[in-house]
Amino acid sequence: MNDKTILLVEDNPDDEALTMRALRQHRIRNEVVVARDGVEALEYLFGAGRHAGRDMSDMPEVILLDLKLPRMDGLEVLRRLRADARTRLLPVVVLTSSNEERDIIESYRLGANSYVRKPVDFVQFSDAVLQLGLYWLVLNEPPPPMRT
Repeated sequence: MNDKTILLVEDNPDDEALTMRALRQHRIRNEVVVARDGVEALEYLFGAGRHAGRDMSDMPEVILLDLKLPRMDGLEVLRRLRADARTRLLPVVVLTSSNEERDIIESYRLGANSYVRKPVDFVQFSDAVLQLGLYWLVLNEPPPPMRT
């Protein structure tokens, strides 16, 4: 489980550190690219801004997307991903502390593949990250890369 990139879109340094710790603890050694807000996530995915010139054929295997982000929230990121042919089929797991029903409904309406509420307890959080890693990086069969 180490040749597939994970894009973690997370503005909270503590949640980022917990996610990275949980991945390491479960020997998920995939490259993790961290974007700390929605704008940075889109720049990475579309090869813009500080990510201009990156190899656009190397897309993440899965995007772990927080909803409550600065500059551009996760729902807007999801909306833009699904509106573009290059990113329309990328698996997006909303990984958030929000338990608001409207966030769940809107995430799925905009095309999220999964909605996972971050557990408060580290052991539960670590188990959730393990399950996400196993499913999205090992079991899931992604669509072939989009040809541009």
